[in-house]
Amino acid sequence: MKSNFMIFRVVVVLAVLVAIPAFYLQAQTKVDEDKSVNISMEPFGDSMRHWYGIRDDGNIIQPKQNQARYKETEITKIADNILLYQRDNGGWPKNYDMQAILLPEQVDSLLKTKDQHHTTFDNSTTYTHIEYLAKVCSLTNIEKYKDACLKGIGFVLEAQYENGGWPQYFPIEEGNYSRRITFNDGAYIGIMEVLKKIVDGDPNFSFIGNNVRKNVKVAYQKGLDCLLKMQIIDNGQLTVWCQQHDEVTLLPAWARAFEPPSICNGESAGILQFLMRIEKPDQKIINSIQAAVQWFQDSKIFNTRVETVKAPAEKSQYRTFTSDRVVVIDSTAQPIWTRYYELGTHKPLFCDRNSKFLYSMAEVSRERRVGYAWYTYAPQKVLDKYPEWQKKWVPEKNVLNQ
Repeated sequence: MKSNFMIFRVVVVLAVLVAIPAFYLQAQTKVDEDKSVNISMEPFGDSMRHWYGIRDDGNIIQPKQNQARYKETEITKIADNILLYQRDNGGWPKNYDMQAILLPEQVDSLLKTKDQHHTTFDNSTTYTHIEYLAKVCSLTNIEKYKDACLKGIGFVLEAQYENGGWPQYFPIEEGNYSRRITFNDGAYIGIMEVLKKIVDGDPNFSFIGNNVRKNVKVAYQKGLDCLLKMQIIDNGQLTVWCQQHDEVTLLPAWARAFEPPSICNGESAGILQFLMRIEKPDQKIINSIQAAVQWFQDSKIFNTRVETVKAPAEKSQYRTFTSDRVVVIDSTAQPIWTRYYELGTHKPLFCDRNSKFLYSMAEVSRERRVGYAWYTYAPQKVLDKYPEWQKKWVPEKNVLNQ
């Protein structure tokens, strides 16, 4: 009896996998054979690199050696992968390759974890999947992609805190930093970008009904209001943001052991670029941008660059390093910024896995020196865009000329 049951189960699984409606096959073939149809997979690059480059025993599946991958033009096959990874709550787990051609046992493992809720916005997860499905739905008009996209949007709306922020993981995982409102790796702004496209009438989201669109508009406005409230006032000066903020007080907060409460220029540059794309900004947004641009200008570091040099191999529990990073004094170097500035003193700040505050990159352990970006040029992108924005929206006040 047990043998017969197992045979029956195998037959049922195979039937589910192959019993695809004819109209879907026709649509998939038509689109996948059109080499001019291409949706960039760059937004999934961070997760993909993590899957192949950093082994995580907590992952549901591990990459196989020389695992085959779909081409970017095979959009419905990639979209089917995205559906396979989507959890029952509408969100996605992080750090997988959506282009990987999965083996039967990998597919089976993913199907068995549909009811797990370890779902996140970290490493460009969930909001990227939503937008990709919207684009495929727009091209194919296949119902299952629309349904999955709407389910993902529902997840985003449900995950939002009442104050307008979003946690890194949802459902909330108590006892760790994932409940914090997170700007790290573009999580918060990634969500806001997708919501803004829906609010602005992006044609890829034309299938969204009025009720969902109305709820998205409310969520977007709450997210924008929360964003402005979190901008750090330090020593009476409006500056920029931290990587993470407390979900209740909205103040800067710890995340990982080497990510302290501080003024964070890297993530803040992405926030500013988002705010500067808003048409007809109100006075709160204008004040926010003006203050942040002033901070970027004031926190420049001159005559400094970071150089990667060869070094004896050193193995940590995470990876093996054959290089090191050093700070070099160079009078010809363009302005640079540290990732963190200390609250109160505004001094460049560094940290290590023991959470000790340090004031030079040389004091950081080699594993963290090489494995983390302590310096950034990202604020320069904001400063480069500022003149055009300023002339358009606040011609009477250029903070860079003060």
